[in-house]
Amino acid sequence: MTDWMDSEIKELYEEHGEKTLEKSEDPFKRILTSIINQQISTEAGAAIQERFFDRFELTPESVLEADEDRMSDVGLSSQKIDYMKSAAEHFIEDDLTAERFGEMSDEEVIEEMTEIRGIGDWTAKMFLMFALGREDVFPVEDLGIRRAMAEVYGIESRKEMREKAEEWRPKRSIASLYLWEFRND
Repeated sequence: MTDWMDSEIKELYEEHGEKTLEKSEDPFKRILTSIINQQISTEAGAAIQERFFDRFELTPESVLEADEDRMSDVGLSSQKIDYMKSAAEHFIEDDLTAERFGEMSDEEVIEEMTEIRGIGDWTAKMFLMFALGREDVFPVEDLGIRRAMAEVYGIESRKEMREKAEEWRPKRSIASLYLWEFRND
């Protein structure tokens, strides 16, 4: 398990134990989670997600039909509501299922997901990691990852971060989990 780790990641591994990723049972629910968490704190995202998940059925069809005022009442901006409805349309129209994604490369998934309004590289990479359980994704777009890389490795540029992350192949997602742990310590 640890042969791909450098000394810094190995130290985090020893402190936090083994980290793994699992495929989500419900990719649509995972994309909703990622949309909710865009550009807000982890705590705010968790609170909004809990309210939204408690009050709404989490299917593409029900999100498309959901009343926007009720969605707004749980703390969603009109922009995120638009993004969720766009994702729901794509999941229905493009038959975006776990099986279909399973046949796609990481690059193909990112290309497919970023066609959805409001989904950029960060959200697509979160989807790869947390919906599809892909272990070799490096989300350099994530502020927490960049801050951890700056603190742990003294690296400031995204180019250098990507180069450093190449050393962690084929477990860049797992290394990212340890970097997030470092930020949460």
